Amino acid sequence: MIDEYIKQIIHQKLLPGAVISVQQNSKHLITKSYGHFIGKDLQLHAITENTLFDLASLTKVVATLPVTLYLLSRNELQLDRSVSEIIPAFRFPKVTIRHLLQHSSGLPAGLVPKVERHHNRDVMSEIFACNLVDNPGRFVAYSDLGMILLGKIVEKVTGELLDQFVKRYFFNPWNMHNTQFLLPDNQKYNVAATELVRGKYVQGDVHDEKALLLGGVSGSAGLFSSAKDLLLFSEYWLGIRHQSVIPFNWMESAYKNTFLGRGLGFEVRTGEEPSVSFGKRVSVGSFGHTGFTGTSICMDPVKKSSIILLTNSVHYGRNSSIREIRRQIHDLVYEEFLN
Repeated sequence: MIDEYIKQIIHQKLLPGAVISVQQNSKHLITKSYGHFIGKDLQLHAITENTLFDLASLTKVVATLPVTLYLLSRNELQLDRSVSEIIPAFRFPKVTIRHLLQHSSGLPAGLVPKVERHHNRDVMSEIFACNLVDNPGRFVAYSDLGMILLGKIVEKVTGELLDQFVKRYFFNPWNMHNTQFLLPDNQKYNVAATELVRGKYVQGDVHDEKALLLGGVSGSAGLFSSAKDLLLFSEYWLGIRHQSVIPFNWMESAYKNTFLGRGLGFEVRTGEEPSVSFGKRVSVGSFGHTGFTGTSICMDPVKKSSIILLTNSVHYGRNSSIREIRRQIHDLVYEEFLN
């Protein structure tokens, strides 16, 4: 069922390829790869179970969120602390750490004009110059800018670069050895290429333009990873695999502490409406995130299950059907494996 559907959409050129992994408790139900991509060398390369993907906005919950929860658990940060106390250049004292995590800060989604890869712009200066589009805490409006700020807050509080801190405190002890920012050249060939830009496919370098101008590391985007590593990641969040870096009650708070369908970082199905991103069958309380390149992670604490779907849908351009495809794939996974 799910196998036939993915093969069909690849045949129809709705996606170039994908890796899907599904797990319940500690039992792997399926891990399978599909399709091909054109690399920077303009040759066709098969997608395998070990292919790395540009996670795009999954970076927000795979890197920035756990580091923030770690600091909160140690009282080195506080949810209701003003951002401007830590970064004085930010001009809005009513905006808090909680607002950044829940996308309720009132910050715009991105910068205007839109950032392009060839631009020479100071992203942080532009963020500091932004005005709020609404009062903090009034509504949820997804914002890259808030998570970029949060990445900078982590660096200010820890005195370390975000990529180095998250590798040392999380990716290494959690055995997520294929997850990192700033891939070395000898690993870039194993990344599913994203978009065709000025005649060349982006492969192994971050796709997100703001993250690129920030040097490849940001709290919003920049991370690369594999399906295997993200399954490990999901096991920690569901309490299937134990870790000692973050107290588990803080991890639970990230999807139980909700505001208008947003947890601390995660999109959460609260029961008020079907999941925006993960279809109509996921349990109430399920949580996850998506990435613009075509990536997603969804965790169901009721069924103790996780679905990792990694694609490079932008390979065919930005006008893809990945949102509809993702919802359909999740519904089929529940019907076939998690019913």
